[in-house]
Amino acid sequence: MKRINKINCLLLVVMVLFSGSCKKLLEEKPRSQIVPSFFNTPEGLLGGLAGVYNDIRSGWGTEGHTVAQMAGTDDHLMGGSAGNPRLFTYNGIGTGDFNGAFNIYTAINTLNGILEIGPTANMPADKRTQYLAQAKFLRGFIYFYLVQTFGSVPLHTTFITVPSVADSRAPVADIYVQIIKDLTEASNDLPNTVTAPFLGKAATKPAALYYLAKAYLTRGWLNNTTADFTQAYSIASTLIANKATYSLDLWQNYADAFLPANDYGKETLFVSDHSNDPKYGLYQAGASGGNAQNVTPWLQRYNYIDVLGINSTVNAAGKITNSGGSMLFRDVNYGRPYTRLRPNIDRQTTGTNAGKNYILDQAFADRVNDSRYDKTFQTVLIANKNAAGQAAYSGPGVTGSRGTLNTGSHNVFTNAISAGADTAVWFADYAVPGAPQAFGARAFKGIIVTPTMQTNTVFPIMKKWDDPSRAAPNDPSTRPFVLARFSEVYLIAAEAAFKGGGTMQQAADMLNLVRQRAAYRTTNTPAQNAAASAAVTITAGDVTLDFILDERTRELFGEAHRWLDLVRTKSLKARLSLWNRAEAGIDNGNFKDHYVLRPIPQDQIDRVTEGACVGNACWQNPGYF
Repeated sequence: MKRINKINCLLLVVMVLFSGSCKKLLEEKPRSQIVPSFFNTPEGLLGGLAGVYNDIRSGWGTEGHTVAQMAGTDDHLMGGSAGNPRLFTYNGIGTGDFNGAFNIYTAINTLNGILEIGPTANMPADKRTQYLAQAKFLRGFIYFYLVQTFGSVPLHTTFITVPSVADSRAPVADIYVQIIKDLTEASNDLPNTVTAPFLGKAATKPAALYYLAKAYLTRGWLNNTTADFTQAYSIASTLIANKATYSLDLWQNYADAFLPANDYGKETLFVSDHSNDPKYGLYQAGASGGNAQNVTPWLQRYNYIDVLGINSTVNAAGKITNSGGSMLFRDVNYGRPYTRLRPNIDRQTTGTNAGKNYILDQAFADRVNDSRYDKTFQTVLIANKNAAGQAAYSGPGVTGSRGTLNTGSHNVFTNAISAGADTAVWFADYAVPGAPQAFGARAFKGIIVTPTMQTNTVFPIMKKWDDPSRAAPNDPSTRPFVLARFSEVYLIAAEAAFKGGGTMQQAADMLNLVRQRAAYRTTNTPAQNAAASAAVTITAGDVTLDFILDERTRELFGEAHRWLDLVRTKSLKARLSLWNRAEAGIDNGNFKDHYVLRPIPQDQIDRVTEGACVGNACWQNPGYF
């Protein structure tokens, strides 16, 4: 599709992928042009692969890609500073909204060059096999994303060396055949665990099997083919059975999967690496976003600096209203507030779930036995700013205990917030009499925000990807963006079994393994953990598609899977109708059935000026022209 004026002007590399200690991603050697014979050398093959990994880093883990995977779904709503409201409201998504998305074809052409020329490279056979397997994995990975997102796209499997302005779209069925072929062959040749020169979490056999199972699952939904569901279940369940071989497992504590120290640990399958060394990637200190900048930790962070003050109150509509001096300032720990997305804690006003909200009343309704709500959202913010020079607290009762949130000597009130001790904001998950400035008859030093008080600028923070290691508050994150976690393999197996690739009992068994892990709390006694595990255990009769989708929210909230989950399961409109009627345009008619595919980028259509397929009528997905 792209007009190619040079053969992949990449940043070439000859060293290693990100190490587990985050010291090196790749040692880059910029070159202005690449001749085909370069892929006949070991350094050329590794350089080409590194260039593609850099292309992935320039997409996955950036603001644009991450927001697009969660906007306009049932579990996320638009934050007060959303960059493209159309993705949330479905009001006029246009052909220019995804311009640049097909630039990834440069990476595809690089991979085609590696696979076409690389087999004759003069190097040890086992090393060559590893490099070719990496290329097959990456090509399958990229095409899987493209076909899920855009449907029919160009299918290129040969190395392009001559510029062209002609192209055509391939049938979706043909694209899936190629994806499955690439991932199958990659899974046969990739190592069980990462080996030099690839470190960290580059492609491995289990990563290829994960995507292969998911590709079969997705194709099964497209065609309603039991054989594909059976394959998906078989691959996923076999991967689970052999987890020790691949050094994979679930952490006992769900929260441990998101500790920076475990970014490359046993529950991580595949990542998009980032580094604060400018030689490795395009990292820029203080960058607000853009190419290869990982700002995902801040996308679901409300503007804690400006929107709540020490004397905030509730307005006539029942929403929190800012008043008084701020109790918080921007620091490395709390991060840079972007306010692009927020959890869906808005009550539905119409439909079968009127009066309910998705996050608290459905997905995370059991917050006693299931620990994932507490380990996903930061609901208490401790003041980091003393009140000197600010408006003093003037809420009810300036002395006495604040209630149940904090214990210790700092519970005695003065009318000044104490940094590092006093709670500035508590996002309660239930109605609190007296909120926002009291807990019943007891005064509360900070501000209590109950679910009905929340707005698009005041909401709990999604904390999974917090990065306190940055040098300055405005620096982007240097943590890797995790694309695949091992816990999702259980969910893939459950979904495949539910669709006929196994039994309902097998589906329940897979879900229970994830749910029982979620029941564990470090603060519980063994007896309490056992009781919680029993309480969350389900039976075969409990398994429905809605239950599986709710379970995916509980396990994967904020991890950039949701839009594709709803598209894959043909549930997008149904789930919006249940839980996001107003914003997503169900009630006002903005949502249309064709929104299950994104529009083909207009900038790519305009570049195809020759051949049998030219212009929007030929290239664009239905409904967008």
